[in-house]
Amino acid sequence: MASVDVHDLAARLTKAVTERTAIEPLSDDVGDLDLETGYAVQRVLREQAGPRVGWKLGVTSRAKQAQVGVADPVFGFLPGTGALDLGEPLRTGELIQPRAEPEIVFQMGRDLAGEHVTASDVLGATSGLAVGIEILDSRFRDYRFTMADVVADNTSAARFVVGSPVPAAGVDVRLVGVLLEKNGELVATASGAASLGHPAAAVAWLVRRLAASGEGLAAGEVILSGGLTAATPVAPGDVVTVTIDRLGTVELACT
Repeated sequence: MASVDVHDLAARLTKAVTERTAIEPLSDDVGDLDLETGYAVQRVLREQAGPRVGWKLGVTSRAKQAQVGVADPVFGFLPGTGALDLGEPLRTGELIQPRAEPEIVFQMGRDLAGEHVTASDVLGATSGLAVGIEILDSRFRDYRFTMADVVADNTSAARFVVGSPVPAAGVDVRLVGVLLEKNGELVATASGAASLGHPAAAVAWLVRRLAASGEGLAAGEVILSGGLTAATPVAPGDVVTVTIDRLGTVELACT
């Protein structure tokens, strides 16, 4: 992929965000776009994005992995500009085609890095668990993309809100029940195990993957451990509520 200009591809995505206009997948022009190149584009976006506050995982469902033909999740970064305060509305006019999904969020209590990190290591380094709502906003028209496209597009990251953390001790995040509601109607249910069988295992995979480039998780960062249900489209006037056993409830109004 030496002939691919990753800065040009990153500029296309940045332009789509700025103009709030969906574009065709990058792979339409770069037919052999692969995951390695997708991450190279993402790194360009990360360099331009300002301070990072955490990371996010995608395609953490084993069934989804089989559906799209990959054996591992994918990951993206969380810039501080994407964080919403509790009670702050989502301004949908700033986005292209927003969708909401529930997340179990890990708040790191200490740095964690290494090629052999396990789920137990992740839990030991976690200062708290929280309910999260991630707002996805693919820059590709109609959410049509390859896995390399979505990696380049920072796994559709747009906005996120995180509830008040609770201690991780004594919470089996595999078994917690998850409810996603929109405008008071139940949209979907899940359990924590929907993320790679165990959300902490998904975070451990992320740490091992980052170790390949000499990176890791930092104390204070938040990790969105993977969407637990299908994402639901949101529009002005909608109210999205996510409830997770033992972790609490977060509500997000859309304007």
